[in-house]
Amino acid sequence: MAPPIKLNQLRAFVEISRHGSIRAASRFLQLSQPALTKSIRELESSLGAKLFIRSNQGIYLTECGEGFLRRASLILEELRVGQEEISQRIGLIGGTVNIGVAGSIARSLMPKVVTQFHRDYPNIKLRIMEGQLLTMLTQLRQGELDFTINTYYPGSLDAEFNFERLMQKEYKVIMRKDHPLRHAKSLTELVDCDWTMPTPKGTYYKQLADVFSMMEQPMDFSVTCETLIGCLSLVAQSDFLTIVSIDTVDEPLFEQRYIALDLIEKLPYATFALVQRRDATLTPAGEHLARLFRIYCRNHEPA
Repeated sequence: MAPPIKLNQLRAFVEISRHGSIRAASRFLQLSQPALTKSIRELESSLGAKLFIRSNQGIYLTECGEGFLRRASLILEELRVGQEEISQRIGLIGGTVNIGVAGSIARSLMPKVVTQFHRDYPNIKLRIMEGQLLTMLTQLRQGELDFTINTYYPGSLDAEFNFERLMQKEYKVIMRKDHPLRHAKSLTELVDCDWTMPTPKGTYYKQLADVFSMMEQPMDFSVTCETLIGCLSLVAQSDFLTIVSIDTVDEPLFEQRYIALDLIEKLPYATFALVQRRDATLTPAGEHLARLFRIYCRNHEPA
């Protein structure tokens, strides 16, 4: 009978995987390298499989190791959440809430929500990751993110994640202020332009890609730029076009560098959702933060 797996073995395995070396994990965990090596050998013995391949170039996960990493990470994160939930329920306020937000949320609602949350839970640490839903899936699966507020388009992720609709937003085509096509009134005038958008998978940009693919002459999105700031920087300094939420258009400094086009064709509204694993549970602090996002999103949605 294989010996039982211990938590210190799981922590050693996860941190070595994240840091890419035993030496770096040793510094992070403040444990000796021999101690970590011993933990990994015991874990591999318990599982009956090799988890790492060691070479002169570094340490790499085996196929078994790749599969086990997700489950080990989830176990440790669920344990952390469980401990913090009990502490918060008995009045020992502390812990961390980890969330993801879309770029437009980071520039509009997030500062107000975070300010209110910090007033309500001043001793809770908050970690915020910005980006598209696609870039957050691994961390959501492993429990490293409690939830994300992001655009959503129905698809293959429905069985794995829970999508709670929060609001809809209008989006517009934008270009630099002195773009030669700044007086354009239709998408057909822009088909030969250079375009940039985030990856069109599982988000609002997938919905846009589907709409544009039905045009007689579809646009060519030749540059994939995963962050809002990256898209804006490219558009400001070139003839590239992109599509952003009305929040970005309404920012005070927007008109200094960009213009938003009033086109005959109306782009579809983007649906924003609170996304989390179907089997995930939030701590009281995490649930309070989610509640604040619900309230602010409801108040921010166009009438």
